[in-house]
Amino acid sequence: MRIAPSVTVTNEQRPILESWARGRSTPVRLMQRAKIVLLAADGQENKDIAAQIGTTPLLVGRWRKRFVKLGLPGIVQDAPGRGRKPVARDAVATKIIEWTTQRRPENATHWSTRTLAAALGTSDSMVRRVWQANGLKPHLSRTFKLSNDPRFVEKLVDVVGLYLNPPEHALVLSCDEKSQIQALDRTQPGLPIKPGRCGTMTHDYKRNGTTTLFAALELAEGKLIGTCMKRHRHQEWIKFLKLVDAQTPAELDLHLIADNYFTHKTPEVQRWLKRHPRFHMHFIPTSSSWLNMVERWFREITDKRIRRQSFTGIEQLIDVIMDYIAKHNQNPKTFVWTAKVEDIMAKVARARAVLNNVQTN
Repeated sequence: MRIAPSVTVTNEQRPILESWARGRSTPVRLMQRAKIVLLAADGQENKDIAAQIGTTPLLVGRWRKRFVKLGLPGIVQDAPGRGRKPVARDAVATKIIEWTTQRRPENATHWSTRTLAAALGTSDSMVRRVWQANGLKPHLSRTFKLSNDPRFVEKLVDVVGLYLNPPEHALVLSCDEKSQIQALDRTQPGLPIKPGRCGTMTHDYKRNGTTTLFAALELAEGKLIGTCMKRHRHQEWIKFLKLVDAQTPAELDLHLIADNYFTHKTPEVQRWLKRHPRFHMHFIPTSSSWLNMVERWFREITDKRIRRQSFTGIEQLIDVIMDYIAKHNQNPKTFVWTAKVEDIMAKVARARAVLNNVQTN
């Protein structure tokens, strides 16, 4: 006669099992297993437990043994199957991954589930499952560009050093222009968001002029100095530098991080900087806008305040931008740079190796 193993539930295990047994946010099968263990711990036999729960004594005995042997993980995880491994399915999955990553269809730039399924003689649902399991998304792509700046490492070390170890008695400001911001007025009012439908706006619009936003993000506290101007020549850049000079404590040095736009380096700008020695310019490498922190703030104001709004004129657009800056400065939040130079260089080296391999093949 078989004797079922006795079940002992510890003080730490009991509240967890009782929570699972209540089943408020627990899968049904886990709720059932927790009840089996609790009833077995109370000394009830398998046939009595099976009658209460509405299952079979064989199933009760299985989960009783799993708990005695493995504890809580034993009833959470299902036992691995003992059937034959799906060799044919695995072969198809391997081929799906190979074709997705290494081949292109004849008349398209990327595969769809149906075109790849037709090419391989399988089902589109199989292709979809394999893509999901391996994180493959052929319909998506991202832009990138590796910098060819001969002073890339030198500039990278300089800028990241300012982010991670800012100098004492100085302010570090990430500066840039967001040019050609359009005051677009939609031709019809958009429909509001509602359950089951996102908000809408017309695809066509009327252009009501453009403006350029000059911004400097102070990285210690996250405050922003900003203004809008019609153009972005060196004259406007010098006006912006004067604004930064007026809105920062005079006793502090200013370290400005900027891109390599020509207007930042003209002879007129160089002469102005010589007359204001507390300004120190630090230029990011070419094609490395990701290194300029103010770009993240530009993305925020675009997503949250500009892209979905209609503007009847350029004055309204400027008012919205300046209002957003004012509200940001009431509760400023800075961006924290965490990437080290070594990590960035390793990532760039990997990308360059892959790019060189693609170009040679």
